[in-house]
Amino acid sequence: MRASDTGRDNGSRNRRIAGLGFGGMLLVALLSGCDVGAAFGGFGWPQGGITPQSQRMYDLWIGSVVAALVVGVFVWGLIFWCVIRYRKRGEELPPQTRFNMPMEVLYTVTPVLVVCVLFYYTAIVQTDVDRISKDPDVTVEVVAFKWNWQFNYLAEPGEDAQVLASTIGSTDEIPLLVLPTGQKIRFEETSRDVIHSFWVPELLFKRDVLPGSARNVFEVTIDTEGRYVGRCAELCGTYHSMMNFELVSVSPERYQQFLAAKQAGQSTPEAMATIGFTGDDRFAVTTEPFETKRDNNNFNGSQAEGTGR
Repeated sequence: MRASDTGRDNGSRNRRIAGLGFGGMLLVALLSGCDVGAAFGGFGWPQGGITPQSQRMYDLWIGSVVAALVVGVFVWGLIFWCVIRYRKRGEELPPQTRFNMPMEVLYTVTPVLVVCVLFYYTAIVQTDVDRISKDPDVTVEVVAFKWNWQFNYLAEPGEDAQVLASTIGSTDEIPLLVLPTGQKIRFEETSRDVIHSFWVPELLFKRDVLPGSARNVFEVTIDTEGRYVGRCAELCGTYHSMMNFELVSVSPERYQQFLAAKQAGQSTPEAMATIGFTGDDRFAVTTEPFETKRDNNNFNGSQAEGTGR
């Protein structure tokens, strides 16, 4: 082979490698310059989080997916390049090699580095999401029971803290959890019977509510005022699907007015009216009590009456 041919081959190979590298950098630049999550539906991750913690988890997910796509595009590019570049051109058998040490080191070390980077950022986000402050602005004890919720507003963190006010749900009324925006809110969870799970989808976060002495604790800061349905996310018995509540986030000033009204002996609907909610807005608007169908027919009441039992 002439030297000129060798030079042309090397130049062509360098251009292809440079093209792959430029394409990868261009893809990263394009993806980083737009809201990738919104453009692709969050890549399967729920959108619309209302806390800084939910936004950090969302960003971690989007970054992980983008990194996976970049690696995937690079690998697919190499595969198709090899298919085209080294396709059969005749009957002559190409040179055979047993191994390529630099290449083997590369595809062994690179995945380890990728996993280490993902682990590093996951650990940072997880630590931040699970961080508990010494002095939260609001502390709420979440008490779960079959099949409803009780929310106790505590004077300070701790199982033995004074209860300032309380809201409890019933078959006919969905319990409202009124909380302020822009403040650190600590949730201390306990169950009266079986394992439940406290879940507000817009928080992008849920945690089991355990019976006994175990108390799960976490904190969030709500950024947006609004009303959001909450659910039990752990199968807990017959009426598990009906175990809903509503989170109402309001300004700190309205929250203080609500809490003062509750401490003055007003019911939750009356306290809601105190902070400007009128009519049906004094009750839950994102969900409603379910028909339990607990009547005589479902419990064989007519048969029991007929037999005298």
